[in-house]
Amino acid sequence: MNEPQAVEGFTRDEMMTVAAARALRDDARCFVGIGRPSTAANLARRTHSPDLVLVYESGTIGAKPGRLPLSIGDGVLAETADTVVSVPEIFNYWLQPGRIDVGFLGAAQIDRYANINTTVIGDDYTDPKVRLPGAGGAPEIAASCGEVIVIVPQSRRTFVDRVDFVTSVGFGAGPGDRQRLGLRGRGPTLVITDLGMLRPDPDTCELTLTQLHPGVGVEQAVAATGWPLKVAADLTTTDEPTPQELAALRQLLNP
Repeated sequence: MNEPQAVEGFTRDEMMTVAAARALRDDARCFVGIGRPSTAANLARRTHSPDLVLVYESGTIGAKPGRLPLSIGDGVLAETADTVVSVPEIFNYWLQPGRIDVGFLGAAQIDRYANINTTVIGDDYTDPKVRLPGAGGAPEIAASCGEVIVIVPQSRRTFVDRVDFVTSVGFGAGPGDRQRLGLRGRGPTLVITDLGMLRPDPDTCELTLTQLHPGVGVEQAVAATGWPLKVAADLTTTDEPTPQELAALRQLLNP
C-alpha cells in the first residue's frame, strides 16, 4: 500500500468515521455491520489497530479486505479471513456465549436509551411509512457483545424520543432492563455522530453528550436531538483527523 499523503480539510462524515475508528482498540474481536461500521473498522485496521479481528455475520473471522465489502456475502471477506465458519456457529459459539468484545452497529432511529430501530418507520408495523432492511444479526449483537458502539449521523429524524420499533435493545426503558431481559453484554457504551459523541449516564442510562467534534456547538447537537439532550459538565472536543487518517480513509473509499 502506498504511504498516505498529507491532505487538508475534512467533512463531518469523515470526522465521524475517524472518531469511530479510534474507538476500536487493537486486538479486540469486533462484530462488524455493513456500511459505516465496516468503513470505520477497516480504517482502524489500516491505522492504529492492525490486529483488530473483524468478524462478519456471514461467518468470516479475521477478515482483512483490501477494499470495503459490498455486503456480508462479499467474497473478499472469505478470501482474506483467518477462517470461515457457518452462520449458526458464529452466533451459537462466538457471539451468544460472549466471545465477541465489541459490536459495531448503525441505526435508522435511536432513542434516549440507545434502543435501535432498523425495521420500520411509523406506528403501524403492518402498514409503515417506510419498511427498512430489518434486524439481521443486530439484536443478538446488541444483546451479547461485551459492548456496543453505534455510528449514525445526528438529526431529529434519527435521534427520536422513542423508536417506532425496537429492533435491538439498548437500555430498554432505563436502568435494570438489560438485566431483567437476561442480556449478557454491557449494551451501548458509545454513540458516535457527525456532531459529537454520546455516552449513557451511569445512573439513568440516558444518552448524554460528552464530546463535540471541531467546529460544532452545543446548540447544534441539542437542535439535532428529538429529546431534551443532557450535556456533560466536562464536555470535551474531539481531536481533528490527522493527515494520515484522512488519507487512509479516502484511499479506502476511493481505491
